[in-house]
Amino acid sequence: MSTDKQRGIHVSQEELLCKNSCGYYGNPVWQGFCSKCWREKARIAGASRQDTRPSNDGTPLTFSKFEEKKSTEKGRRINTMRRLFWGSPSPPKLQESSESHANVLKAYQSLGAGDFTGFLKILKSPSSQRLQSRCTAFLNTMEAYHDLPVQKQSDLVQDFYQSFAEYFNSFPEAQVTQIMEHVEKLIMTRLHKWVFCHDSCDDEQKDLALQRRIRSLNWITPQMLSVPFPDKKIEVTGDPFLPAITAIIEMDAKRAPQDKLACVSKCSQHVFEALSTSNSEPANADDFLSGLVYVVLKANPPRLHSNMQYVIRFGLPHSLMAGESGYYFTNLSCAVAFIEKLDGPALNLSQEEFEGYMLRQRAPSAGKRQRVVSDTQHLLEELQGRQEKLDQGMDSLSVQLQSWVHAVNSQLDEATAQFALVQTEVTAKTESSQVLSSSSHDALLQGDDKDESVLKLMDQHAGPQDTDC
Repeated sequence: MSTDKQRGIHVSQEELLCKNSCGYYGNPVWQGFCSKCWREKARIAGASRQDTRPSNDGTPLTFSKFEEKKSTEKGRRINTMRRLFWGSPSPPKLQESSESHANVLKAYQSLGAGDFTGFLKILKSPSSQRLQSRCTAFLNTMEAYHDLPVQKQSDLVQDFYQSFAEYFNSFPEAQVTQIMEHVEKLIMTRLHKWVFCHDSCDDEQKDLALQRRIRSLNWITPQMLSVPFPDKKIEVTGDPFLPAITAIIEMDAKRAPQDKLACVSKCSQHVFEALSTSNSEPANADDFLSGLVYVVLKANPPRLHSNMQYVIRFGLPHSLMAGESGYYFTNLSCAVAFIEKLDGPALNLSQEEFEGYMLRQRAPSAGKRQRVVSDTQHLLEELQGRQEKLDQGMDSLSVQLQSWVHAVNSQLDEATAQFALVQTEVTAKTESSQVLSSSSHDALLQGDDKDESVLKLMDQHAGPQDTDC
């Protein structure tokens, strides 16, 4: 790490694997072991501590007594799990028939990948009543005893996973994994509020310490970490690692461990995409880890330590021990461990320079700052140009809108005038027709009066003649 060409972080594939050479991924939290080997190591250490305790008479326990205590502890754990599933130390006498068991397995075999809604429908069906009762009993018991130490709760959840998976031991491993992912999501979504950042541990204090540590390192530039950034020839409209930063921040909003792992995987994939656009050569493990460290420093994710511990304690073991998610999570753990132990040589700085940066007595070199300022200025100019085009478009649209309003008002006035003219003509015609009708009626009445007068004269003239006769 003496030259600028060297990477600040070096990790080989062997360093990511379990120290026990089991082939799975290790983790700095487990002192380099995988979750399986670490739990086995912890159980052996716990049994050894119990073995070294003095007996009531002051003499140490013999090997036979140690074996007896170990068997008693194992029996107690089995009885505990039975009590969680069935509510009593012994299972119910009514056993599930082979036909019913086959029907349940057939329903789960047709379950599609990632179909959590379908899994819930099958679990609530009458044929799966036994499995549903086990889940309900376990959840009720865990909520009732939520004051247990978080490590004890972790052991109970892991034992539940193992016991539940044995129900599907005739399935292929991939299908069992798929079903157990649904089980984990169902269980931990319900238990999240009880076990996340538990009072029995110091996760909250470590979260605050890690956030302060990351905040104190906000002066670190990508160049110090040897993170490949896009060349000046490549047009960049922003930080290429921004999608990765967003993904790692979203982890705190998820409740199921697998959903948090999905955010870590999404973040890591965005890191690889950013590195591929920044460098013509494929990204190697050192580039990826350097980029991941930069993302964590830029994001300063909320409750990062608690989220990682939550995944470690309550996630499915296979998700952390192998596969893509296990690789990405192991690298995230390495990135956090690197940040916690970061010093000057890791950044190609002397101890005096490092302390000067930490005390805010120094700032990144002018050349690096100039590049950042230049990139920022370029972005500001581009944004200003976009703003001017937007203003011009708004002015043009305003003029067009005013013209349209004026045209509509003119058409409306013209239509109103035409309507008034037509209304006047109709009114005139109506009045003239009423006048004509009235005059004809009067003439008809006058004609009737004349006829009556003539008849009266004729009657008067004819009257004397009739008398003479």
